[in-house]
Amino acid sequence: MGSPKAAKSMVKHRICRRRFGTLFAAALVAAVVALVVFSDLFAQDPNASSQFNTLRPVRDVSEPTEIGQSPNKEDLATVTSDQELDAGNSEPNQDFHGTKPAAGEGGTATAVPAQGERSTGESGLVPYTRCTPGTGTTVCDLSNQRYDICELCGDARTIGQSSTVMYVPQPRTSNGKEWSIPAQSRKSLPWIKKVTVKLLNASQLEPSCTSRHSIPAVVFALGGFTGNIWHDVSDVLLPLFLTVHQFDRDVQLLITNNQPWFIKKYSAIFHRLTKHKIIDFDTDNQIRCYPHVIVGLRSHRDFGIDPNAGPHNYTMLDFRFFIRESYGLPGSEVDIPYRADKDDPERKPRIMLIERGKTRRFMNAPEVLQGLDWFGFEVVKADPRIDSNLDEFVRLVDSCDAIMGVHGAGLTNMVFLRSGAVLVHIVPYGIEFMADGFYGAPARDMGLRHVRYSISPDESTLLEKYGWNHTVIKDPEAIRNSGWEKVGEFYMSAQDVVLNMTRFGSSLLKAIEFIV
Repeated sequence: MGSPKAAKSMVKHRICRRRFGTLFAAALVAAVVALVVFSDLFAQDPNASSQFNTLRPVRDVSEPTEIGQSPNKEDLATVTSDQELDAGNSEPNQDFHGTKPAAGEGGTATAVPAQGERSTGESGLVPYTRCTPGTGTTVCDLSNQRYDICELCGDARTIGQSSTVMYVPQPRTSNGKEWSIPAQSRKSLPWIKKVTVKLLNASQLEPSCTSRHSIPAVVFALGGFTGNIWHDVSDVLLPLFLTVHQFDRDVQLLITNNQPWFIKKYSAIFHRLTKHKIIDFDTDNQIRCYPHVIVGLRSHRDFGIDPNAGPHNYTMLDFRFFIRESYGLPGSEVDIPYRADKDDPERKPRIMLIERGKTRRFMNAPEVLQGLDWFGFEVVKADPRIDSNLDEFVRLVDSCDAIMGVHGAGLTNMVFLRSGAVLVHIVPYGIEFMADGFYGAPARDMGLRHVRYSISPDESTLLEKYGWNHTVIKDPEAIRNSGWEKVGEFYMSAQDVVLNMTRFGSSLLKAIEFIV
């Protein structure tokens, strides 16, 4: 079962071995240096180490901020995908405003801050091949249960103020088909503004272009459940990667339901997606002509990629490398911090503890912190508003060997970890059925180690509230079968955690084994 003393002893022994190894290596290096200097062949090979300041505990803020008419909670229509009723851990910045486009561009564009190029080739980029018009008249695919998508190759014209994209096929043999699609990765959301795609026939006159472009364009909607980092990544950033990354930044984004705070918050990622201005599609007064337009975003599954789904066979590992490239984090050849920082024999494994705000909280947080210390971890702390400066926060995550927290949106920050780092995933009572799909499988697919710990009933505040004989405790499967609303009501929104550090010890030992 393991104990805190055993774990602490393991880490101390590890540190002692590193100290001995350091002294031995130093003696060996001194001898080699003397020999090389004597033969006039010596050349310096400098080493570098990184240090990070510690602040206050990270929190997974539980109450999202509503934006317009888009509620920040799960749509009950997505029960079949085991979608999570989760609280947000980011707050929109409503003070940000997009800049006006340059002369001749028209519409409202959001400027992405300029950054240095970081093209390391690690994110699985497939060279873009220009599309060629097909011979058929079906340009929209509505068959996927998650999303609708239209791909127009040839003469495509966007008319933002009427939320329309017109396609002029050659030859014009169609009967003027028309589709109206929610251009987002969740087509079931009723409040997402739809974009109309029209296929012109021979009798219809195409509108004159007021702005011509030689690059592809992607038209998509923001909104949905944004404002919650899990949804930000799963519903927007990951589908954008699947749809846009192929163009190697030479693509224009036209956004309906635009949310400038979102683009500002994730500006580093948008900068890696496009080098062109982002157009507010709803206010754009231009008729823009493009050789290739995609309307909608591809999406394979919740917080996941199916490498066999195509068209470019991306993986979650590609996605994590892409995110790390966006923020200039070390490449895949750099080991996790504990093993990479060979200059510091005193270093302990670093773990970031995610503390939630109002639901699924640690009720014995001081004991949890004390237990982590006993097991030899350095607990990384940060300001509760983890979205206040995302560029700084991702570097704090990168300095960690592990992230630990109760099942919730804050665990999504594992996308900023290095390969081989550990996700310590604490699963509340009654939601074991969704745990692996939401965080376990994504972690493994991204090249991370996953340690899962399911709490017992006596570690849940539900036991004190309902007792052993209540269905909530006695038969979680019956609650699940009664509907998603009940799962959310009992297990997601009304439960906190009293972590048994003795029982939890074996999970921490496993995490330490992965790290050291």
